[in-house]
Amino acid sequence: MSAVVAALRLARRNAWRSRGRSALIMVMIGLPVLVLTAILTLLETMSLTPQEGLVAQLGAADARLVQAPKGTVLQQQPNGASWSMNGGDDEAAAPELDAAKVAALLGPGTRLLPFSTGTLRLGTGQVDALETDLRDPLTRGMLTLSEGRLPAAGEVAVTPALGLRPGDLLRPSGAAPLRVVGVVEHPHRPSLRKAVGPDLPLTPLFWSPSEYGPGWLADTAKPVSWAEVPALNTAGLYVTSRATILDSPRGLVAFSVVNQQQTVGLGAMVIMVVLETVLLAGPAFAVGLRRRRRELAEIAAQGGSAGHLRTIVLADGVVLGGAATLVATVLGIGAGALGAPLVARWGGQVGPPGVPWAPVLGVAALGLITGLVAALVPAVQAARQNTAAVLAGRAPTVADRPGWPLAGAALVLAGLAATMVARRQGGSAWVLASAVLILFGLVVLTPWLVRCTGGPATRLRLPLRVAVRDAVRHRSRTVSAVAAVMAVTATVVAVGIGTQSEYMDRRNAYTSARPTGMLAIWGGTMTDGTWSKLRAETVRRLPGVPLAVGYQAKDAQGHRYALRYTVRWNGIRTPRTAAIGDQALLRLLQGRHDPQAAAALASGKAVVFDAAAVRDGKLTLRAGSTSGPARKLDVPAVLATPADEHQGGALLPRTLVEQAGFTTAERALYAMYRLPTDSMLERDLAKVTPRVTVASEEGYRNVPDPGLWAWLVGALVLVVGGTLAATRLAAADMRPERATMMAIGAPPGTLRLVVAGQSLYISGLGALVGLAAGTVTGVALSRPLTTHGAGDPATIAIPWPFMIAVVVGLPVLATVAALITRTRLPLAPRLL
Repeated sequence: MSAVVAALRLARRNAWRSRGRSALIMVMIGLPVLVLTAILTLLETMSLTPQEGLVAQLGAADARLVQAPKGTVLQQQPNGASWSMNGGDDEAAAPELDAAKVAALLGPGTRLLPFSTGTLRLGTGQVDALETDLRDPLTRGMLTLSEGRLPAAGEVAVTPALGLRPGDLLRPSGAAPLRVVGVVEHPHRPSLRKAVGPDLPLTPLFWSPSEYGPGWLADTAKPVSWAEVPALNTAGLYVTSRATILDSPRGLVAFSVVNQQQTVGLGAMVIMVVLETVLLAGPAFAVGLRRRRRELAEIAAQGGSAGHLRTIVLADGVVLGGAATLVATVLGIGAGALGAPLVARWGGQVGPPGVPWAPVLGVAALGLITGLVAALVPAVQAARQNTAAVLAGRAPTVADRPGWPLAGAALVLAGLAATMVARRQGGSAWVLASAVLILFGLVVLTPWLVRCTGGPATRLRLPLRVAVRDAVRHRSRTVSAVAAVMAVTATVVAVGIGTQSEYMDRRNAYTSARPTGMLAIWGGTMTDGTWSKLRAETVRRLPGVPLAVGYQAKDAQGHRYALRYTVRWNGIRTPRTAAIGDQALLRLLQGRHDPQAAAALASGKAVVFDAAAVRDGKLTLRAGSTSGPARKLDVPAVLATPADEHQGGALLPRTLVEQAGFTTAERALYAMYRLPTDSMLERDLAKVTPRVTVASEEGYRNVPDPGLWAWLVGALVLVVGGTLAATRLAAADMRPERATMMAIGAPPGTLRLVVAGQSLYISGLGALVGLAAGTVTGVALSRPLTTHGAGDPATIAIPWPFMIAVVVGLPVLATVAALITRTRLPLAPRLL
């Protein structure tokens, strides 16, 4: 039997004999593998190729045609599509196509089925709707009937997410109730809320070829190829063809070339994950070495070499790491495949189960390597142990290497210097790479830091003094646990500072040209008669709401112009469009009556809310048009205070615009009014003319990333788990001292305090060192995350509750958990 096979057999037997420790090591190594594998499988399963989603999109049809709105210029290419509205008068648009004209475009033998998408307006809101006949064979496979029957005229089927059953009534606003006769399921979107029927009162909101619009499913005599698409686009039809989808590359994902920064960032993240896993699993492997020390000494006494001892301990890493990786990979694939339908119920889509084998196997190899590296230090210690001292029952002595503190300090200094350089580079990859240098340096410095804490321990109370002195004496097990807590804390603190800084920068960067709560209604290119109808409908829909008017600028040829300027807001070049209005609009923009601003506006000056935009009492504007030549204007301006601190923009008086050679026409309405959630104002105004825009200023709506606290949960598991593993090892090593304390009358509380003191020392020292390292990295990380060009200062924000929870809360929690450790020992016989 070879030495390797014998070592593997010994490792298997030892793992089974110490099942609790083996399970802990497997969890430490396997948890990252499981999480990464599950995420990769989940993403693969929830991503659909065009071929996989073909049946849900087209059913049995050869093509789907969506009619574009009047005046739309549409152009499709194999890599996408583009469309735009022309600048003509909406009253002069061409008539819509009918089914006969569309069938003629597709050739003889074509059969069309109406297939229109939109929304149903309900009493409390709206729901997506599909108007088609599901009984037609062309729709086969698009939706699956799970309960009841398919709808006929005056009936409707719904998806399960709507919560309706056959026999219930769906009550669209302004239309007759529809009886629900069936429940249908989408093959890939279980969370879809949709109603389907052959004659629904659809409410079109806006046109989108993949969302809303009238159209048809087509059964054609020959496939619809790309050669026929341009002619159909010219006729105003967006085409989704079975033939073009099947001819596209199947299952291919276009990966961009990985650049240098991406490679560095990915490598840094992999190194940090491996480092933290190794440091966390290190104390558990040290426990195994502590318990097998005599067994290994007996093997050495019978002729085993240092290499044999290293092989035996490394075999523990192979067996436990391999088993953990295998189990974690299988569980991760299962969790990702089974979890995809559950995640899709909250939103998204799900396809057939898929496993990205190349990344998954790479993660599995990383887990196996992690197990080997975690067992490397105990293997080296086993090869160097004094056989005679171990067989005599004496504790091994720990000799510090004098050059290691200098090497660690050099690595830390190099990492700090690299961080100072990396923070001024684009992207965060170089900062992460510098953080790896700092972490490695601190890991090398940890033995020296542990030794330095032994002197001040003399001033502590007895339980803490005994705990600290014992931790310093047994540095081989203490160092790995402290370094693990340090690495976890540093990573979480850096992520917390970077995430909070990015959130605060986004919040500071938010800006608007209108105060929060303002409703704006803009009319595009239209006649005065159409605008009069639109304004009358707005007044009817908003009774009693005071409206301020805004104006549109036109040149002598009738071309519409926008008057714009650019200002730097929070380091970002932000374009503004100046509004044209009177005193009523000024009061809305300022939220009060400002006599000075009102007087300036009355005298023909622009009122500006961006201080950086006014220079020498002038505001520089660029008058631009899609049809006429651009012009540059310098107009007199005064600064004023807006209603909100994040608000910018400018207001121009009509006289100033007309003096510049333009004419003005009323084309905007403003009001301080919040629309209710179920408001259909935009739909009602769109009935007058589609060239209307309704916008409500809601203010900054984003909240801090809740994932930040998920990092705290992960840190909780890692810090408390690693600390308790080291504490159990300390309790085993301190068995003689604790027995002596118990023999001379020490109460159980004192013994618990000694064990808890070990936990507090390990987690507290690791948290303090990790706080320093994480703060440096987090502050450096905030610069590439929050700067947007030269001269833009970085935003640095400290999430204090999160930091306190990590640096103070986790050590306290680990200490409390250690208090429940069993401390009562049987009295050992002693020779007098």
